[in-house]
Amino acid sequence: MIDFERGYILSIDKPYTWTSTDVVRKIKILLRSKAGIKKIKVGHAGTLDPLATGLLIVCIGNATKNIENIQNGEKEYIADIYLGATTPSFDLETQIDNQYPFEHISGDLIKSVFPSFLGKQEQIPPLFSAKLIDGKRAYEYARTGRTPEMKPASVEIYNLELLNYSAPVARIKINCSKGTYVRSFARDLGVALQSGGYLSSLRRTASGDYNVINALTIKDVETMFGDCL
Repeated sequence: MIDFERGYILSIDKPYTWTSTDVVRKIKILLRSKAGIKKIKVGHAGTLDPLATGLLIVCIGNATKNIENIQNGEKEYIADIYLGATTPSFDLETQIDNQYPFEHISGDLIKSVFPSFLGKQEQIPPLFSAKLIDGKRAYEYARTGRTPEMKPASVEIYNLELLNYSAPVARIKINCSKGTYVRSFARDLGVALQSGGYLSSLRRTASGDYNVINALTIKDVETMFGDCL
């Protein structure tokens, strides 16, 4: 029997289109239905966008006290960046609004601009994001056609590695600090390459000491809860 009140941490492989809140809600439902626990703290250590997959760390009971420390850890992502076009959301949430030449882009050119992105920097978050502005999420303004001023955030990119370039899509491994918007990096990479860019897929593979290799699917968690409670 797991003592969830004392604290338990789950590494979840978040499904595509699920929000991070959806995962937390699912865990709460399982705790009620399988363990009979009607009220317990459950939270996640670092939000993943609905269109992203991969590692989401869920803390239960007293483990929620560790959320801040966990989400302060270094993050690793595998990103597919579509070059030669842009979208207002910097990803697939919105449709392409502009197209640009990309025929001049090569793997060597992409790698040549990587050094300019490394280190501490001020990054402007996407308008279509969960960033709070005067008590409202930025995407709430964006979806009504309003464009509030997005203040830059201090982030750090530790390493960039080009895994593959099959024009016009570059697959890049990114190691960065918490709060880094990979969508913003995709946009900025397009600009640096004298083209456009948006994020076409994103997978978080690591966060601090946790790795997606050891993560459970939602179905795994349902089975685990049924077997051990």
